[in-house]
Amino acid sequence: MNALLQKVYFGLVGLFLSLPIIVVAGVSVNEKQTLAFPPQGFSLGWYGEIFTNSEWRSALFASITLAALSAAVALLIALPLAWFLWRRHAPWANIFQLLGIAPFTLPPVITALGLLTFWATTGFYGQPATAVISHAIFFVTLPLVTLSLGFSSIDRSLVEAAATMGADDRTIFRTVVLPLILPYLISGYAFAFVLSLNEYIVAYMTIGFTMETLPIKIFNALRYGYTPTMASVTILFVAIAATIFGLVARFGDLPKLLGAMSSRD
Repeated sequence: MNALLQKVYFGLVGLFLSLPIIVVAGVSVNEKQTLAFPPQGFSLGWYGEIFTNSEWRSALFASITLAALSAAVALLIALPLAWFLWRRHAPWANIFQLLGIAPFTLPPVITALGLLTFWATTGFYGQPATAVISHAIFFVTLPLVTLSLGFSSIDRSLVEAAATMGADDRTIFRTVVLPLILPYLISGYAFAFVLSLNEYIVAYMTIGFTMETLPIKIFNALRYGYTPTMASVTILFVAIAATIFGLVARFGDLPKLLGAMSSRD
């Protein structure tokens, strides 16, 4: 009986949490341009408009480009930092870890205002590169955390054995360390990519109207009225996030990635 009650309870909780997505999904398939749920008619034309309408297609391309580049830059910052923190045990090294985590712990609007002030002062405000760098700084916490977990899972005796055999630091990193942290490397990039794809405040504060990402496009389009295309974009984002996180869970040992110990440990 208790097991049945637990299943019913968790089923109701899951249904409650998924209600917003269900409503948005229903709105996205309305046959007419109306904000109605249950949907009036059925049409997937609004999903097609994301790719056929030049404005929505440009915004989609801008979002993917920004997310891909900023996640790569975040990874380039986090990897050497996590490697250094793992190899060195100096007390002052923790300061760099705190600096890497700080941007993500602050309210996004505070970080966005700070970046806006910096780019406006340096004269680079509105350049697409500023959004890439800003997102990389804002989301560097994600690959830093996943890579730190990856490094902490490495058996140091393997590194010591490689060093004993005459391998230098670069050889050890390429042949021993990198294969072991590769799942954490990929997952850190995936997490930063997904969150950058959906981020609005920092992008808006750093590039304004010079480049429209999909979140910025949605907010700008709201001034002229509602269209189910906005709901279609939302479901597209949910599908992308679910696919990426599903692949991470399938191939990246998600419980270990999140810091949980396996049953064998």
